[in-house]
Amino acid sequence: MAKPKLALYWAASCGGCEIAVLDVQEKILDVANAFDIVFWPVAMDFKYADVRKMEDKSIDLCLFNGSIRNSENAEIAHLLRAKSKALVAFGSCALEGGIPGLANLTTKQEILEFVYRGSPSTVVTDGGVFPQQHTKVPEGEIEIPEMWETVKSLDQVVEVDYYIPGCPPVPNQIWGVIEYILSGKPLPPKGSVIGAGVKTCCDECKRERKEKKLKQFFRPYEIETKPSECLLDQGIVCMGPATRDGCGALCPAANMPCRGCYGLPPNVMDQGAKMVSALSSVIDAHEPAEIERILDQISDPMGTFYRFSLAHSILRRVEKS
Repeated sequence: MAKPKLALYWAASCGGCEIAVLDVQEKILDVANAFDIVFWPVAMDFKYADVRKMEDKSIDLCLFNGSIRNSENAEIAHLLRAKSKALVAFGSCALEGGIPGLANLTTKQEILEFVYRGSPSTVVTDGGVFPQQHTKVPEGEIEIPEMWETVKSLDQVVEVDYYIPGCPPVPNQIWGVIEYILSGKPLPPKGSVIGAGVKTCCDECKRERKEKKLKQFFRPYEIETKPSECLLDQGIVCMGPATRDGCGALCPAANMPCRGCYGLPPNVMDQGAKMVSALSSVIDAHEPAEIERILDQISDPMGTFYRFSLAHSILRRVEKS
């Protein structure tokens, strides 16, 4: 019997999801034995033209990581959607836009102005030249992808069958998903989050919650935390109450707050709003001025509450017509 065909692709992301696949260690050999890897450009010499020649729905499983940041990302997302039976948003960036999605707090023009004219690391000799999508050279014409105004999650561009959260997904969860697929068992309903739990990170965290009230917040380096006590109770903003479980609460176990990379818990519409609600239960203040003083101690609220989920949150950019 022919092996099922597997594709992996890296769009707008850091590449950590690609490394996470290799972190299944020797089981990567089982993946290679079980699947015919037909597209994995970061690891093997595959070309887009190879994929275009494939029959539609000939790829059994595609793990697509990274958000959609430019025209090339979108083009390959549509291509792999057409060629794949099951398209999986693999990791936080594909799932919710991830850290690249924080660029939606500014504009494409402001980003280009900073990088090509205002960055201390850029040597500007002619006033700054922005990248051009088409440039003629003696050998012909060079075409580069067009940077989009708005960063989008994968499912804001194409239909997605399944979601695997994490920045990156943890290796045991990755292998668990692959093993489930190889078992031949019926797949869950389309749209399901797989490789994760159905509760919150707090539910699998071993730290003890004591329902303290806070008048001050700290950054992790500012205090020496107690290893067995809830980090939020100690004044460190931990995204555990607003984050899906499944990672094993690895960050709190390492004495660092949850960053929120496993995405929304079930039945939650907006991760940042959920976290604000959780903070309201621990702040010891009633007067607006005192509440504002305490909240002002939280460094970078948007980057904290929406670190991975801004592009997929209710705080959407108004699209230009």
